[in-house]
Amino acid sequence: MIGVVLALGAAYGVFLVFTALACGWTGLGAGARPTPLRRAAALRLSTVVGRAGLDGAPVELVAVVLTVAVVGGTLTWLLFGGVLPPLAGGLFTATFPLAAARARRDRRRAEAAEAWPRLIEELRIKTSALGRSIPQAVLEVGRSAPSDLSPAFEAARREWLVSTDFERTMAVLKAGLADATADTVCETLLVAHDIGGSEVDRCLAALVDDRIMDHQGRKDAAARQAGARFARRFVIIVPIGMALVGSSIGEGRTAYRSTTGQLLVVAALGLMALCWIWAGQIMRLPDEQRVFAEAHR
Repeated sequence: MIGVVLALGAAYGVFLVFTALACGWTGLGAGARPTPLRRAAALRLSTVVGRAGLDGAPVELVAVVLTVAVVGGTLTWLLFGGVLPPLAGGLFTATFPLAAARARRDRRRAEAAEAWPRLIEELRIKTSALGRSIPQAVLEVGRSAPSDLSPAFEAARREWLVSTDFERTMAVLKAGLADATADTVCETLLVAHDIGGSEVDRCLAALVDDRIMDHQGRKDAAARQAGARFARRFVIIVPIGMALVGSSIGEGRTAYRSTTGQLLVVAALGLMALCWIWAGQIMRLPDEQRVFAEAHR
């Protein structure tokens, strides 16, 4: 019981120190009155979180990470006792919300990539068969875009209504979508709009085929990795199962609480974390590079 109280107190102390440094909070409460320093710190933290591809408000994310860390540290203490294993277990479990947020982001990106062939085909039909102007076709296609892409199209529509500058509109759209396929489509449409080329239909049709092949290739690669992803979970399940069995045999629990046992547990938890991270890195599919990201800025 004393260990649980110490773990909770340590987590609360970490929470106070982190929020004081990152958010400019003062006092012992869970928040503070808005101040310029706090707003600036929160903005910097939001930028870091956004660049990491994470979702939600930074304070909410920190709260979830700390909660999961406390739960993980408490469970580790119940199993192994001591001080070092709960700290290592808490740090390891604190990475779970971050991994879950990245997984959600990757799923949304996959859904958006699956929608691109349909959007490009609509653009091709509207600009060729229906005779729409390129800016009008882009704005009409944006109305049927997936929810994750809609804000970027809406921002581009507002820019077009205000400025009627197609180059600036495409720059806003590219910045909002931040996607390699979107960059290619925007550059193709921009060139066709500027020089009035007659090859836009052929280019868009070729781009549809390319996106379909790329998306199917990524789906096939992910399907081949299904067995490896399932086996990756055993990096955590098997050692924890063995630890539970070992603690229930003879003086296993007492051995875990010895100095040598504590050091070995920390080393084992560190190896588990390294293997989990390493396995995730080698199975990660490479992101397509944005070759037009800096154009027209």
